[in-house]
Amino acid sequence: MAGSGLFVTGTDTDVGKTAVAVAIVRGLMRDGLQSGLRVGVYKPVASGVPTGGAAGSDMARLWEAAGRPLSLEAVCPQRFEAAISPPRSALAEGRRIDETLLRSGFDAWRNASDIVIVEGAGGLFSPLGETTLNADLARDLDLPLVVVDAARLGAIGRTLAVVRAARAEGLHVAAVVLSQIELSESSPADPASPQAIAIQSASDLAERLRPVPVTMLAHHATAIEPDLDWLTLSRPGGQHAVAPTPP
Repeated sequence: MAGSGLFVTGTDTDVGKTAVAVAIVRGLMRDGLQSGLRVGVYKPVASGVPTGGAAGSDMARLWEAAGRPLSLEAVCPQRFEAAISPPRSALAEGRRIDETLLRSGFDAWRNASDIVIVEGAGGLFSPLGETTLNADLARDLDLPLVVVDAARLGAIGRTLAVVRAARAEGLHVAAVVLSQIELSESSPADPASPQAIAIQSASDLAERLRPVPVTMLAHHATAIEPDLDWLTLSRPGGQHAVAPTPP
């Protein structure tokens, strides 16, 4: 079982990847409590991290959700202050992304964990280094994708575009999660309300992407509903062992 994992990516930046990754980790920790499942978390690179502290950062949220395994430094070996793309943030500090470390930083987690949840930076085709995209790293780590999009108008088109592009790159999409990143108090009975759009988008995507399961994370929720068997999805052929989850 050691070495299995999932690469959480997005259709773009700020679509709710960290919230989804944290929810996946919490679900695995909860379900694996009795079996002693070892859950690792890895954020290969992060920008927008204040100098001198990572409290409240994406990496810290992942680490806390996993029960603080290894160290915070192991979670994210490369971090930069400016909230721009990692390679540009590194250059602003007179530094460069260590693209070898993007990959080798995963090794400690692979050896110490039964499953590792990796969260990329930005969208699937956003740069992590001067020559490495998220898609490149996911391929090199040989991890299935969890594609995250914001549960708002346009989710169907954005998600289908990324899923099809991922497949064209030879990547395996294990699941799709729509994340409600904004609170709305409008009535779900209104077909133009954010809630109605999110529910209908998830339903349409589940039909178009079958057998890829499609699920949702509500605004400020701690659990994905309906949840999935993430451990099974992280393994080769695991998608076919998890029934599609219409919303």
